[in-house]
Amino acid sequence: MWVFGYGSLIWDPGFPVAERRIARLTGWHRSFCMRSIHHRGTEDAPGLVLALDRATSATCDGVAFRVAPGHESATLAALRERELVSSAYLETRLEVLADADRLDCLAYVIDPDHVQYCGGLALEEQAQIIARATGGRGPNRDYLWNTAAHLAELGIADPDLEWLAARVRDLTA
Repeated sequence: MWVFGYGSLIWDPGFPVAERRIARLTGWHRSFCMRSIHHRGTEDAPGLVLALDRATSATCDGVAFRVAPGHESATLAALRERELVSSAYLETRLEVLADADRLDCLAYVIDPDHVQYCGGLALEEQAQIIARATGGRGPNRDYLWNTAAHLAELGIADPDLEWLAARVRDLTA
């Protein structure tokens, strides 16, 4: 069983991992397009979390994780509890490319018809929201900074996340 991580799964998979591989997904991009009312915000003051948002010519570089053998059922249950808390994500299977290998991965993508979907927000508006929001798993800015730092450690460039991380640091200094 393979799982594609593009956000917090990169730095906190929450399941036993047998193998990690840098992977590319085409037709989707990483985006702060989901209002978070649980983990990184509240219903009264939503934060933003990353989701895979469909875009024909886009690509998203992330990490494909192979679940440790024998832990597939428990991993699936844990991921569903974590990712499907508000049904804004859709559980799907997507093919990613890792080196020359095509891997069939479990992935969580945004439902663009869900009330929490907010694609197309300007980067400055995203930064203002992320700088202020806090939810059950802590400040929204920590989620952004952890993701940006881990992408950089892996050599994965994401100019929007890099800009957001710097801007949120300025806003919260």
